[in-house]
Amino acid sequence: MIQAHAVRLFTERGYDATAVTDVAEAAGVSPMTVYRHFPTKEDLVLFDQNGRIVGERIAASSAAQPLVRRIGNALIESATTLTGGGAHGDGPTADERFLLARLRLMISTPALRARHLDNQYVLQGAIVEALGDEADDPDTVFRTQAAASACLAAMHMAVMRWAEDDGRSDLPGLIARALAAAFGDDVFGDDVFGDDVFDVAPDA
Repeated sequence: MIQAHAVRLFTERGYDATAVTDVAEAAGVSPMTVYRHFPTKEDLVLFDQNGRIVGERIAASSAAQPLVRRIGNALIESATTLTGGGAHGDGPTADERFLLARLRLMISTPALRARHLDNQYVLQGAIVEALGDEADDPDTVFRTQAAASACLAAMHMAVMRWAEDDGRSDLPGLIARALAAAFGDDVFGDDVFGDDVFDVAPDA
């Protein structure tokens, strides 16, 4: 609830023009309560459950699968969860509109762009941690970090395309297409995910 008010105010008034006290007043809580949940102003925009969801999906995946597929699957499944898994015949879902508003703030606000890059490193660490004992030596950690970085770069391109498209296309599908472009259809293709995950709006 606090984050929803923050994103609304940042969008309406501008990030720099909105103080944490403004967010607290709109949410009907004290500034201390805001800081208890969001230690910094940037966290009001950047905080989400993506790292937790991705980590859980990777930890639950089969070690017999290629590493990039495990990571990519987790990114796609997390995007499906965060966007509400809705169809696109009637436009973006409420979850997608909220995510889109956050992304636009990240893109347009220098301080948020810098922190967003930091969050990518945090997500990379969550991926390595999710593998647990599978990444128990320096060489394996290095390979995991490299695979995670490549997958996250592909996801970043998909997310930017989705934002440019005003959320009209299907974000999980765009991520799957970006991963297929990066790693090949034999790793991320229709035969892996099924045709429906690659369905996007005609103008995407």
